[in-house]
Amino acid sequence: MEIKKKQFNTVAVGGTFDELHKGHKMLLKKAFQVGEHVIVGLSSDEFVAKMNKPHKTASYNERLEALTCFLEKAGYKNRFQISPLHDSYGLTLNKDKNIDALIVSQETVKICEIINKKRVETALPPLSIIQISLVPAENKKPISTTLIHANEIDKNGKIVKKNVFPAKSAS
Repeated sequence: MEIKKKQFNTVAVGGTFDELHKGHKMLLKKAFQVGEHVIVGLSSDEFVAKMNKPHKTASYNERLEALTCFLEKAGYKNRFQISPLHDSYGLTLNKDKNIDALIVSQETVKICEIINKKRVETALPPLSIIQISLVPAENKKPISTTLIHANEIDKNGKIVKKNVFPAKSAS
């Protein structure tokens, strides 16, 4: 059986990966489809605090554990490195990492343009940008941690069933 060579040797993908959901998993799977080795940037607690998210975010260690567990169960063991993200650039400006491409969703593609501009300014080649579409939930909105925290959808994008019967009042 012939093993097909990946399009890129090393790719990078980054995020907070809170409430690891179907959209995150699609992003990560795409990274492993096109990259032999994947550097996963995971937002540090300090970086998350600067983002002013509208909900509480799990700690770095909790998110790291969930991410590692998913990647290993998905069969990507020995093909990934998880690195803390302290800013939007992560290891993309590091000359020693030899990153070939970034895997992003449409909501983060703008930062890739900034990264490539900074890379060119420091004599690094621009990175290829592989953009995936946001994954829609049943309610047609993109799956997001914010909607999960709001209890509108679950991690797979399924609408969370609300109690359709009002509570009976004691009279």
